[in-house]
Amino acid sequence: MLTTEEYRAIANDLSPATTAFIDGGFRPAELGGTFDSVNPATGDVIAQVAACGAVDVDLAVSKARAAFDDGRWARLHPSARKDVLIRLCKLMTRNARELAVLESVDSGKTIYDCETVDIPEAIHCIKWHAEAIDKINDTVAPASDDHIALVVREPIGVVGVVLPWNFPLLMMAWKIGPALAAGCSLVLKPAEETSLTALRLAELAMEAGLPRGVLNVVPGTGPDVGEPLGRHMDVDMISFTGSTQTGLRFLGYAAESNAKEVVLEMGGKNPCIVMDDAENLDLVAQHIVNGAFWNMGENCSAISRLIVHADINDALLDRIAAHMRHLPVGDPLDPETRQGALVSEAHCSKVRGYLDQVGTARIGGTSDGPFFDPTVVEVAPDSTLARDEIFGPILSVIPVQSFDQAIAVANDTDYGLCASLFTANAKRAIRGARMIRAGTVTVNSYGEGDIATPFGGMKMSGFGGRDNSLHAHDQYTQLKTIWIDLSDDAEGAVA
Repeated sequence: MLTTEEYRAIANDLSPATTAFIDGGFRPAELGGTFDSVNPATGDVIAQVAACGAVDVDLAVSKARAAFDDGRWARLHPSARKDVLIRLCKLMTRNARELAVLESVDSGKTIYDCETVDIPEAIHCIKWHAEAIDKINDTVAPASDDHIALVVREPIGVVGVVLPWNFPLLMMAWKIGPALAAGCSLVLKPAEETSLTALRLAELAMEAGLPRGVLNVVPGTGPDVGEPLGRHMDVDMISFTGSTQTGLRFLGYAAESNAKEVVLEMGGKNPCIVMDDAENLDLVAQHIVNGAFWNMGENCSAISRLIVHADINDALLDRIAAHMRHLPVGDPLDPETRQGALVSEAHCSKVRGYLDQVGTARIGGTSDGPFFDPTVVEVAPDSTLARDEIFGPILSVIPVQSFDQAIAVANDTDYGLCASLFTANAKRAIRGARMIRAGTVTVNSYGEGDIATPFGGMKMSGFGGRDNSLHAHDQYTQLKTIWIDLSDDAEGAVA
């Protein structure tokens, strides 16, 4: 990695695109409005980004529809689509440092995470789905000798993609990788807090040979861009990642418009159960600290509830405190920093409000502007801090007396995204993993699986599909049955 000064020099030389990307080119918002893109660590305005509206959404959708209907992408041979996406990955690799710095200054994320996790994983995701394009086969269903029954996948059409601000480029890759692989055309709304890398990636996609109109990026607010996209009669599907409250609105928009398909990846209040027979508490603590405070806790799959057997509570928290000393908070462009700035002043105020409820924290509990010390608090299972998705660096600890109580507390939530379970008892581990209602359950570790495993939630955490894995391709395609009659009578009738 570079030095802080070298990263700052790159940041100072950035000239990011700031206008909408529609039909293969950049253009200002039709009504001429802009909004500030702010570096959350410094408060400085990076750029003024086009504040688009319904008229820009209409234009982008019409161009995406034209691109889909004339088949310039959807009807390309699968290997040709794969080649374009592989070229995109090569361009992303060539521009990886620029993308990492742009992501860091736009979001407050540490340059360490951007360079070592976010950008490499985004590239890997798109490449993985590209490689799958010409390896997913359609099927022939059982039928009589007089018939052939083909079951084929077809791209769903025009997809509206609405992104979160916590992993801007990586979540974009999670969406566009399988959607473009399937042959869809896209209209993408980045979060207004973090629009810059989405615009840059669209530019690189055109350079890689993606036909114009296939990938369009329309920056703006939720009411001005997200809602018109969700209500649009010519959008076939919405893929959304973000808060539960906002995600549910898209179900309403679909019901009130054209019954478009909706896939939602929403919030979480993820439990981590540690039983009294867990082995190597120091390693357990390391997993918990990573799970709770990675990306400043601005992570839907973050460990936010530690459900620990009372007999080992103090011993485990002592080890957690020791590992938390290795999470320096500060300048995101310092490669030694592990906790950067929260994304915006509005989000800082929200997290600070939860800190104000803490009273005396077990560990941490202080903040300085956009920088928050990782914090551990002991709470009751029904407290606000144990039930709300804080989306910040606050870990709520709930002591329990038994395995059954731990499972009950873990499931006592509206959410069901991720969970972790630490125990040396194999039977208990398997039983617990099956009993916890969550889309991903890790045993004796923290994680989300990898690109080959589906990611998504149950209950208020998810709806309609999964990101990652081959299952992600399902949500961007429609199944069609083609029934062919080979009987003599049918042949005679045709003749």
